[in-house]
Amino acid sequence: MPDLRSSSNGVLRRLSALLGEGGASGSGWRLIGQHAQLMRADRGTEMFRAGDPCQHFVIVLAGCIRVQYLDHNGNEIVLYRVQKGETCILTTSCLLGNARYPAQGIVEEPLEAAMVPMAVFRQALAHEPVRNYVFNTMGKRLVDLMLLVEEVAFRRLDGRLAQHLLKHGNVVRATHQEIAVELGSAREVISRLLKDFERKGWIAMRRRRIDILQPRALEKLECD
Repeated sequence: MPDLRSSSNGVLRRLSALLGEGGASGSGWRLIGQHAQLMRADRGTEMFRAGDPCQHFVIVLAGCIRVQYLDHNGNEIVLYRVQKGETCILTTSCLLGNARYPAQGIVEEPLEAAMVPMAVFRQALAHEPVRNYVFNTMGKRLVDLMLLVEEVAFRRLDGRLAQHLLKHGNVVRATHQEIAVELGSAREVISRLLKDFERKGWIAMRRRRIDILQPRALEKLECD
């Protein structure tokens, strides 16, 4: 379970360091600093699931949260990751719209985050520096989500798989299920494509490991 502590830890000081000079200044950020609590959570902790109420505005101070969507058929896709200095736009949109979470958030790297109560967040949002941070973050993340939709809807899966393998370098340490979740596909489909890549001599597979043998072949497929 997450460990939630009082704000005597210097949350505002850490936010200022993350957001840069002037990035966490002003009365709105001071309000957040006064009321935020520091939360710590281990890898694998479920931060929220679909249907959960949203009660806190979250800013990641260290670590990473993976946000993923699960459909009615059990298929998963990673929507985005919330890294140091970022906030979760699903959380923000749920707070603004009094809605429940539509997706799941899982701690991917040991997490420290500033947790701001909903009422305090709404007060702080009246101040321009906080509002600029929130809307700039939402704007950038929405662009990322639009690119993800484009990838899933219009690009061939074998090319997307080749691109995914290449971005990890010469060795990919992941299960077929983990890759399927990243790409929004079924494990069986990913396994079939990987076996085809292996048959062609492009990769070699071991348990939780894929060695890239012919990156140029994968690059060509990625560009097709």
